[in-house]
Amino acid sequence: MAGQEEFDEGTPEAKGVADRRQLLRLGGLGVAAVVTIRPAIAQAATSVLTCQVPVPDAGRSGSYIAADGSVVPTGTAGAFPGSPTPLKGEDVKAALGGRSFPGTDPAKSQAWTNYIRRLQRGQSGFTCYASLQMPR
Repeated sequence: MAGQEEFDEGTPEAKGVADRRQLLRLGGLGVAAVVTIRPAIAQAATSVLTCQVPVPDAGRSGSYIAADGSVVPTGTAGAFPGSPTPLKGEDVKAALGGRSFPGTDPAKSQAWTNYIRRLQRGQSGFTCYASLQMPR
């Protein structure tokens, strides 16, 4: 054909054209992946901060939290009542960084933080706590 070069498929020139086409296709796919992943990361970061941790979990609601974070019977000396509502992820993250939970004194806040640090897989609030520990 006029104006177009024809290459024998075995020649280095033909191989170079094919390699460039493959790279262009891969580059296009990479851009689509970046465009798709960035909003997902932003959404995940937002949902992490809006997750909740009940202190203590519903099965032990009404129990107190000792200074070391263990759940103890109501009225135990030196222990604190649990949170009346689940704690917000953003408040948990701040408390893990050394701040107190809003509306609590430092000792109660530390007890609640210790409770959260003791959460294990399968307990209510563990997934939220674990997601807050993920590096960003």
